[in-house]
Amino acid sequence: MKIAILTLCLLALGGEEVLKFDGGAEIRGRIVKETPDALFVDLGYTVVEVPKKQIRERAPVLEAAAQAAAEQKSIFFTKALPRAPIQDLVEQFGQAVVLVKTSSALGSGFIINDQEGYAVTNFHVIEGETKLKITVFKKIGNEFKNVVYEKVKIVAISPFFDLALLKIEDTDRGELGKVYLGDIADLARGDRVFAVGNPLGLSRSVTEGIVSTRYREQEGKVVIQTTAPINPGNSGGPLFNDRGEVVGVTSSKLMGFGIEGIGFAIPVNYVIDFLVNREAFAYDKEAPDSGVRYYPPPGKKRGQDQAREESGDADE
Repeated sequence: MKIAILTLCLLALGGEEVLKFDGGAEIRGRIVKETPDALFVDLGYTVVEVPKKQIRERAPVLEAAAQAAAEQKSIFFTKALPRAPIQDLVEQFGQAVVLVKTSSALGSGFIINDQEGYAVTNFHVIEGETKLKITVFKKIGNEFKNVVYEKVKIVAISPFFDLALLKIEDTDRGELGKVYLGDIADLARGDRVFAVGNPLGLSRSVTEGIVSTRYREQEGKVVIQTTAPINPGNSGGPLFNDRGEVVGVTSSKLMGFGIEGIGFAIPVNYVIDFLVNREAFAYDKEAPDSGVRYYPPPGKKRGQDQAREESGDADE
């Protein structure tokens, strides 16, 4: 009897599973009870009883996700991931979240390509800096070890979208984790999200919340508003959905007057455009302030005088 109770408790605390049936149908949910003849599956809105004889195959959600094929697009990757408990997703993708350090500040970032060492962060984290360090938190056994890389190149920057692409160039970087970029179109108001970053230098801190709106205008850009706490040092870190896909880059929060729970993230569609068109945003260390400058248009009187001069009607 004690064994049965212990088994039930372990199942109730376990992650979600994928149950596959003949004909290709499948369901995903948390197993809350198991008997010799059936599984009781929590689908989120109801609990269903599934006879074991109808199940062709069962596997943990994260194992099923690992079997899905990742697709490389440009220098980043996408992958169809199923929903999973946040603690499992942090375990799987937390190693890809890094600490970005400059001579004057600390921020966060995340690895998008483990083979080539590419990472994304906020522009304001590295603004005005040329010498950077990236700390990766590698899991060795049951412990995490801080590995610092000092050969970090700034590849591309976009001050307007507050994005920067970095590259770890240390030849001995070894294995790195990586994240998968999601689709902003799949994000809806009320969806659960979580951020992983280094607020105040406290590495691998996790905060959870929901999407307040994904259409908040801010300084000419559309940003995601979230209740997930965003603190100094979180900037540049990933905002994940409940499948572990990156849907945004945490960037700022609304402060003052006791306001809490209003954070903002740069939508992943901006990040994807930035990465795909990175040559247009290429960083030139010899001329870091280079780029197009837009001058204000002339006033009405000045414009009329200029038109007269060009037509030859100006006073001699």
